Amino acid sequence: MIGVPRPEVMAVIADFAAYPQWASGVRGADVLSRGSDGRAATVRFTLDAGIIKDSYVLAYTWNDDAGVRWDLAESGSMLTEMAGGYQLAERDSGTEVAYELAVSTRVPMIGMIKRRAEKAIIDTALKGLKSRAETIGRGR
Repeated sequence: MIGVPRPEVMAVIADFAAYPQWASGVRGADVLSRGSDGRAATVRFTLDAGIIKDSYVLAYTWNDDAGVRWDLAESGSMLTEMAGGYQLAERDSGTEVAYELAVSTRVPMIGMIKRRAEKAIIDTALKGLKSRAETIGRGR
């Protein structure tokens, strides 16, 4: 649960320039194209997450402030698949966030290790999103 309204959480998700400040491992996020709604359609990420250092492009599909999904549009040297999304639900005490992620790399990983890595990425992303959204929300 994030203690700010859904539009404020989605604003943090959509602010790719700020990702290096709160998304662990993200060193850069450059919007390459925008949709008719003005939100990012494709974004190039530069990642340095320990053993995974890469640059790749994600394509985004937005559902107003209720959710966003992404798929790998251009693979990197390590990442061969990445798909996921955020679903946001307005609650009395703030916003409930569901996050899903599937990742595949050129280097084979045992299923258990892959699931553990995905869980660590998800946990880190949700903690970073919560911290960033609540910090910005308190500043308003």
